[in-house]
Amino acid sequence: MCYIPGEIKESCGDATVKAEKKSAAPFAEGDVRRLQKDLLQHYKDTDKEKGALHILLRICKGQYKRLLATVIFCALQLSATLYVPIATAEIIDALTQQQPDSAKVIIFNLIVSAVLLAINYPLQRLYMTSRNKASRSIEAALRGAIVSKLQQLTIQYNKETESGRIQSKIMRDVEAVRALISQVITHGVHIVINLVAIVWVLVDKHDPYMIVFFVLCGPAAAFAAKIAKKSMREKHREFRICSEETTARVVDMIDLIPVTKAHALEEIQIEKMNHQLEKNAKIGFETDQAVNRFIISNWLVMQIFSVLCLALSAVLTFLGRMTVGAMSLYQSYFGKLVTNISTVTNLIPTITAGLEAVHSIGEILDSDDIEEDDGKKPMPELRGEYRFENVSFAYRDEPDVPILKGLDLHVRAGETIALVGESGAGKSTILNLVTGFDLCDGGQVLIDGEDIKNISLRDYRKHIAVVLQNNILFSGSIRDNITYGLTDVTDEHLNKIIDLACLRDVIDMMPNGLDTLIGEHGNRLSGGQRQRIAIARALIRNPQVILFDEATSALDTVSEKHIQQAVENLSAGKTTFIVAHRLSTVKNADKIAVIEDGRCVEYGTYDELVAKKGAFYHFRALQI
Repeated sequence: MCYIPGEIKESCGDATVKAEKKSAAPFAEGDVRRLQKDLLQHYKDTDKEKGALHILLRICKGQYKRLLATVIFCALQLSATLYVPIATAEIIDALTQQQPDSAKVIIFNLIVSAVLLAINYPLQRLYMTSRNKASRSIEAALRGAIVSKLQQLTIQYNKETESGRIQSKIMRDVEAVRALISQVITHGVHIVINLVAIVWVLVDKHDPYMIVFFVLCGPAAAFAAKIAKKSMREKHREFRICSEETTARVVDMIDLIPVTKAHALEEIQIEKMNHQLEKNAKIGFETDQAVNRFIISNWLVMQIFSVLCLALSAVLTFLGRMTVGAMSLYQSYFGKLVTNISTVTNLIPTITAGLEAVHSIGEILDSDDIEEDDGKKPMPELRGEYRFENVSFAYRDEPDVPILKGLDLHVRAGETIALVGESGAGKSTILNLVTGFDLCDGGQVLIDGEDIKNISLRDYRKHIAVVLQNNILFSGSIRDNITYGLTDVTDEHLNKIIDLACLRDVIDMMPNGLDTLIGEHGNRLSGGQRQRIAIARALIRNPQVILFDEATSALDTVSEKHIQQAVENLSAGKTTFIVAHRLSTVKNADKIAVIEDGRCVEYGTYDELVAKKGAFYHFRALQI
């Protein structure tokens, strides 16, 4: 099975593998990975006040050699288009002036032009191949850098950032950056080389009138560009933010389709989405209009200068200060100048959108909200003893509303502890502290005597398994979902886990057994079947610590009984945390902690707490 960031391929047949190898051949995977690491390090070390252009240059750093080759091939393939106007001018002068060597001049220029045109095709192929390799490598590395950074960021960051916005940055914004790089390479090199050629011709001909005229074009174009640039930049930013919001709303709409249809809310959802789409279209139209104003004003200025150039060169030719061939050359090269200036100004919308995309991507790559694991104490082994000592915690967006308030709790290694209490009491928050998804604001969470803030969470999490209330399955087979991330699972061990997770009857009824595809998010399965697959995925790792957050809530009574037995079998010698509202689920736990208002108000065995006739007793009475 081939794993890809963000998705898992449903199949990797021979044809697919061969196609992948063939398509991947032009790229050196190691180069892309090195560029990806360099990008992440750059964003870690660079002053965040640096401009988007500086960041863009850094993004291209790993492709400098390939970009240089692109420039060389581009210059060579442009030689034909640059020489033809010169050849045309010389041939016209040879024909009109009838010099003794006119025939030689004509033949020489025709031969050189033919040779340059003959080599143009292979040089263009080399140029385009080099350019596309560079831009696609940067695209892959940039997306990989975002994916890597997302894996480094905290759970809080991922909770607070809408998935649709992240998707937009990974796909739309990276594509905008790739287009920017590709367009700058394509047109930027052409422009520079053409300008060099134009300057050379002007210097060679020593015509002061035409030199002054050509020089005036630059400031005129710059003035026209400045008029619309600020408005266009603001519109691109507004449109980018609105597009991210629209993507987020579309993702929400897709996720809510079952709820929408179940409550006959289709028309309301359609109206809500239409409002967002119309808003996106309106801002997009305003952005297009700003770009159009920019392009039209630039085009008009350049056309006026083209007519003036024709008039000036015609007058100079009429007065005998310029040959007909020189007039043709100036007109041709001025046409190139106009085209290049127009190209520069027409590129500004693409550059503006691309630099805004660089800024957008930087919102992820610049984020400091990461789990720092460097320098932390490694944890090759885990016994599973936990101590919560006067622990307090509040979510950062609501610091004045504490979830845990001076929590004290001791869980011995190998002990099964159940956390019970009303919704919002802090049970799931305790599990988040156990996994290190959240870190306490006050007090200490000690694991085997070590403060969780001082240990390597990556090492630590290799020893734990989590089964959530709402588990996530991906598009793929049942086997893929159970063995996710593992490559050495034997059939014997897999079958044992299937039996312990009460999945045997589910597997037997599937058309392709373990290899049955379950659809997106497992939508071809019932809620109970999805939950049992998630439980099997956790248990197959043979963890030392197991966390169940309402893991049996979606199961029927018979399946729940089987799962309880499986948990008891696999919990032997392992520390197990169970969050449940059904007291039947926690009856056999070694200890039960009753959580109220962020504190542990009762702690003991099931029988001890019932006999105590306190909070747990009354909680139990509500379910009888």
